[in-house]
Amino acid sequence: MITKPTRDGFGEGLLELGKTNKNVYVLSGDLADSTRAEWFGKSYPERFLNMGIAEQDMVGMAAGLAMEGKIPFVCSFSCFITTRAYDQIRVSVCYNNIGNGNLNVKDLTGLLPRLWRI
Repeated sequence: MITKPTRDGFGEGLLELGKTNKNVYVLSGDLADSTRAEWFGKSYPERFLNMGIAEQDMVGMAAGLAMEGKIPFVCSFSCFITTRAYDQIRVSVCYNNIGNGNLNVKDLTGLLPRLWRI
């Protein structure tokens, strides 16, 4: 059996999604190399946003993209997404039902080992 790091599988999955769906956007919290989101960014730079170390803004931007029918993938580490952007996820996204299942959050630290669909 061939094994690969989870982040490599995630990066490959983003590339496949980007190839088949023009509404897929990837937002990175300045961790594109760690999450392999950089692979998507090289292939689809017009749909890749490096938001820097501003997870709150990244989640808010993803919520706006989802409102416009886009399918955003937010990529960061769980310690940043769950603490820095908690209010934006809870109030801006969930409370207002903005994502409608189209806002995706992925962490690659092992604490939250699956993709969340919000």
